[in-house]
Amino acid sequence: MTSPLPLDPVALTAALVAIDSRNPSLVPDGPGERACATYLAGVLETWGFAVWQQEVAPGRANVIARIGPAGCSPLVLNGHLDVVGTDGMTHAPFTPEVRDGSLYGRGATDMKGGIAAMCVAAARAAARGALASEIIVAAVCDEEYESIGTRAFLAHGVQATGAIITEPTRLAVTPAHKGFAWIEAVVHGRAAHGSRYDVGIDANRNAAMLVAALDHFETDVLTTRVHPLLGRASLHVSSIAGGTGWSTYAERCVVRIERRTLPGETGAQALAEVQALCDRLSATRRGFCAELALVCAQPPLDLSADAPLIAAVSRACASQSLEPRIAGLSCWTDAALFAEAGIPALCFGPGDIARAHSATEWVELEQITRATDVLEAVCEGWGR
Repeated sequence: MTSPLPLDPVALTAALVAIDSRNPSLVPDGPGERACATYLAGVLETWGFAVWQQEVAPGRANVIARIGPAGCSPLVLNGHLDVVGTDGMTHAPFTPEVRDGSLYGRGATDMKGGIAAMCVAAARAAARGALASEIIVAAVCDEEYESIGTRAFLAHGVQATGAIITEPTRLAVTPAHKGFAWIEAVVHGRAAHGSRYDVGIDANRNAAMLVAALDHFETDVLTTRVHPLLGRASLHVSSIAGGTGWSTYAERCVVRIERRTLPGETGAQALAEVQALCDRLSATRRGFCAELALVCAQPPLDLSADAPLIAAVSRACASQSLEPRIAGLSCWTDAALFAEAGIPALCFGPGDIARAHSATEWVELEQITRATDVLEAVCEGWGR
């Protein structure tokens, strides 16, 4: 049985960081989220939540916890339990250490500090009898890879009037973030002896022509697509692999492209734009042939500026003497999946996304406590 834990978000952050929850889809020896989910479920039960562990995949579960008046204008507080790998870290990844006003450990900022803040906020508001609506805590698995956790949670048919994803925003109210599309281009050539220019077609050189075309496309087109909170659209070439030996024309070269999309752009659109570049090369360069595939795409987030959820979090910030700052996130989050499901969503949480996945990861203790206070005020005011 889980020992009682005080309603202290720093203590809960440290306890969660101490549990290795590396995503096994990213790290071969990653144990997954089960141990972390089981621990958190036990804590939330002692705090009075009705708790369910939703099995999503073997060894991987979501923690779904409810508190407050059932069915009354539910608000979801969402965060992910999985963390990325730890190779090259400058400190012990799963031995939480507090120094200089910050807590160090893998997942401290991305995003166990946010999970702790949202859980304690809901528990405190409920303990004072201050809830007018139901609060649903969803601590999910696998956000770092395919978001199977949040997808499974939403597929279960959750009804909610808003969702706050407690990703690290440095306590900014974040109603917008970019999406992304992963595009794989297989550029074909013709294998031949290195001396037979009359026979061989160099897939690597043709791939270089595609990369050059992508460079021009970003410079000439993507720099003109700008969002007021997110900056411009972008792309980069993630990897290039082709060829078998010094004296052989490369028969095949694989170019992997990541395209960061703005609100209004889709993965299908990004794919079509790269296809248009390939079509032009096919028309102008002898032997150019490429096959494209959209490997994965996630949508952007763009919550309307007049959304009640933005106003509610901004009011809560002001009530806690925190200046409401509206900002965008360059990274992708599960908030976009809530928006796709028709649930207004934004991000608000402690920590800095720039420290996520880094060799040195930390979160300021003050940000954890201030995030908790703001989220508690949101919970109290929701549904009134």
